[in-house]
Amino acid sequence: MKERRTRLSAADWTAAALQVLAEGGLAAVAVEPLAARLGATKGSFYWHFKDRLELIEAALAQWEQRGTEDVIAAADAETDAVTRLRELLRLVLGGVERQPAVGGVELSLQATANHPLVAPVLARVTRRRLGYLTRLFSELGFAPAEASRRGLLAYTAYLGHAQLAHATSELVPTGDGLDAYIEDVVQTLLCDRRTCTEDVPGK
Repeated sequence: MKERRTRLSAADWTAAALQVLAEGGLAAVAVEPLAARLGATKGSFYWHFKDRLELIEAALAQWEQRGTEDVIAAADAETDAVTRLRELLRLVLGGVERQPAVGGVELSLQATANHPLVAPVLARVTRRRLGYLTRLFSELGFAPAEASRRGLLAYTAYLGHAQLAHATSELVPTGDGLDAYIEDVVQTLLCDRRTCTEDVPGK
């Protein structure tokens, strides 16, 4: 008797698309290999999506929601700006440690930044993240130009961390080491360049 296939949802296909995107880049998101990976037929795919491009759009939308909007909402649940910054770093840097695919998707999209589907999403996400960071540093008392500069520094630190975790994961701090590293990053980002001390507000 032939084994009955499990019925897959659109969410199943989208999650699989994000996984292969992390592993092999945008070119790896293809219907037949995904169907084989999921033990499904192409008919299952076309029940939920018109074509490959529609699947990519769904995967990008999910990445944007989970990797940006959900993270910002979680950080904003904290009451003061320093704690929000610390929580934001814990979520994004810890997320790279706990879920390697998170950093893989990020880097794959950066590598295909000119793709017509990726470009507008990546630009929107980047502006949203930098805008949030700039607002955070503004709340901490930095002048607009300095808040923008420190926001950019925080974001490039995250991208560098994701690259390191992807290429040489053994060099990325984990556990207590990650907690200490996050405190060092917070200290650096909040430090007054003229009178830098070891005391960080809210620590």
